[in-house]
Amino acid sequence: MAMALRCFWHLPSLLYRSSFAVTRGLPLAPTGCPSLLLDGCRQCVHQVLLTRQLATKKAKGKGQSQAKVNISAALVEDIINLEETSEDMQAVVEALKEDLSRNLSVRTSPGALDHIIVMTKDGKFPLNQLGQISLKSPQLIVVNMASFPESTAAATKAIRESGMNLNPEVDGTIIRVPIPKVTREHRESLAKLAKQSTNKSKEALRKVRSKSINQIKKSKSKVSEDTIWLLEKQIQQMADSAAAEMDKLLAAKTKELLG
Repeated sequence: MAMALRCFWHLPSLLYRSSFAVTRGLPLAPTGCPSLLLDGCRQCVHQVLLTRQLATKKAKGKGQSQAKVNISAALVEDIINLEETSEDMQAVVEALKEDLSRNLSVRTSPGALDHIIVMTKDGKFPLNQLGQISLKSPQLIVVNMASFPESTAAATKAIRESGMNLNPEVDGTIIRVPIPKVTREHRESLAKLAKQSTNKSKEALRKVRSKSINQIKKSKSKVSEDTIWLLEKQIQQMADSAAAEMDKLLAAKTKELLG
């Protein structure tokens, strides 16, 4: 017991030399520290040094400190693939970027109807898989449903309820979609759709985060609680960063749509 206390008594001096520990390895245990306590002493120092290496920055508008965790992916590859998690999150961001760019524009194009989901008796399908979409004039989009005539009514309903302020007209298997004038109401409707798309993407992002955290928790029996905590915190930071990028995309698109 006395020996153990002696180890902890020397801990402050070890931390004082932490800058050398980072580049030259952990300091040796104090003289007299029994070999039985050597590993434990080193672990204590390592944990404190790891904590001290966390970068801090002030939270905007709050004046509070927020720890920034940055664990090397190579050190935890047997627990979770952080690079893969980052790629999955970035894929969600890129999908949102493409959706906002291709499908939401003041100038309506044939591609604007691609994402509309049609409910048929065989399941849900994007409109562009059921009909041939073309731009006949700057004021008219035509959807040819000759390949799936039985889905014409369902496609018409999906277009009308898409929230894009469209009023399709049916002539046999041909659906004519007049393009509405660029009114303030139309711009606001598109901005609303942009927000809905962003919210769906954030939900997909949360699923990636939850999946990763659940994977980490499965390793609780193999690694320390501190390691689990740090990994969870880093993944949360990655998700927060991706969500912030989504907010920037939405803000830029909203500004574009509303003029």
